[in-house]
Amino acid sequence: MVSVITIDTLKEVEKEAVAELLVESYGQYESDFSPTVWKAYLESIKRSLDNPAIDRVLVAKSEGKLLGTLQLFTNSEAAYQRLEIGIVDPIVRLLAVSPNARGKGIAKALLKESASYAKEKGASFLYLHSGGNMTQAIGLYEHLGFKRDISKDFHNEDVHVKCFRLEL
Repeated sequence: MVSVITIDTLKEVEKEAVAELLVESYGQYESDFSPTVWKAYLESIKRSLDNPAIDRVLVAKSEGKLLGTLQLFTNSEAAYQRLEIGIVDPIVRLLAVSPNARGKGIAKALLKESASYAKEKGASFLYLHSGGNMTQAIGLYEHLGFKRDISKDFHNEDVHVKCFRLEL
């Protein structure tokens, strides 16, 4: 049982542990990708914390143990280098929860903090994208009030990336 969950911004000394958590969390999707696409995706996940376009990285902890993370970007150009998507509000990327801590409200707490942050910045919406294979994650997003926005979908290699937005 997870006790109190605290959400904070990433500290430099936590970067390596957060990168490991990302790889561990996303490992469940390896069989959904071709080996070439998976290798590239995994490398991008490993390097993601060094992206200067990140607005902030949130981490969730309980009793000092790292349990989850996500990255926030100011818009679609910063998040994906895709101006054509046209999102001008914050975007969540790489939401990850340790497999051993799932089902305990970690993702919900991270997304709630992200929504609060976006609202403080004057945003009307909080966006995120997900592959269609991430059905449990999509179920959580919908449960938390995110709605599909097919106008902001895109393709990355052979993956259809679906957009979801939360009205703030």
